[in-house]
Amino acid sequence: MLIAMNESVAVIIPTYNRANTLQRALDSVSAQTLAAQEICVVDDGSKDETRELVERNYPEVNYIRQDNQGVSAARNAGVKGTSSTWLAFLDSDDEWLPQKLELQLEALRGNPGHKMIHGEEIWIRHGKRVNQKLKHQKSGGYIFPNCLPLCVISPSAVMLDRELFSEMNGFDEALPACEDYDLWLRVCSQHEVLYLDTPLIRKYGGHADQLSRLHWGMDRFRVQALATLLESQLLDKLQRQLAISTLLQKLEILKNGALKREKLEVVRQYDELIEKYSHAELST
Repeated sequence: MLIAMNESVAVIIPTYNRANTLQRALDSVSAQTLAAQEICVVDDGSKDETRELVERNYPEVNYIRQDNQGVSAARNAGVKGTSSTWLAFLDSDDEWLPQKLELQLEALRGNPGHKMIHGEEIWIRHGKRVNQKLKHQKSGGYIFPNCLPLCVISPSAVMLDRELFSEMNGFDEALPACEDYDLWLRVCSQHEVLYLDTPLIRKYGGHADQLSRLHWGMDRFRVQALATLLESQLLDKLQRQLAISTLLQKLEILKNGALKREKLEVVRQYDELIEKYSHAELST
């Protein structure tokens, strides 16, 4: 499969103290049936052997090191450090299956006009394959409503157009987690996405440094993302109604959790937000 100039791909791998899994990720990029034009590892201030691993074993990789700023800043730095038309992200604890890039570019060729594509995942927890729950089910097309409850697109399974990434202002560096949920909401509010009903990646979980294990109450960050989205001018009337409804549901859950922990000041803050967005819902 020959690649056209407008099909060039940059692989962006953010990493922090994951030399033990980064090699697996990089080897899966090297094993692609269609090679990427750029491979960029953004080291977000690692204190392990990440630099030595990359410089010793992967001389073709563009290695960027920055002070620890979080995964959003690392991915954004990788985009700035590359120039290819298509952006393909890979978390340093995941791996691609060999035809990932080839299948996605082939699908994009057959569906001109689409600016983002993702696909199925194989989930591995503690070394064993596990089934995804129904709430994590993947799909394509106009999936904005599907994206509201939680993130249903894995960054490691995505390929998206550089211009679209720029148009959406990249990943929100103010979010310590759920930054992918935030960006996909913005993209999916404006664009249909392609979806391949075939596994493209192996996604590994259960380890101690997963963001979902480092931060309690992940819905706190989804609420922040939804509130920011509602302040934007991206949503039409129906999308706005759906987003407010989801936001109010999440606020009620967070409020009840704060009540159980007797965090009365936090309860007051959630009550104010519930009142604000209840009025907004009535006015849409």
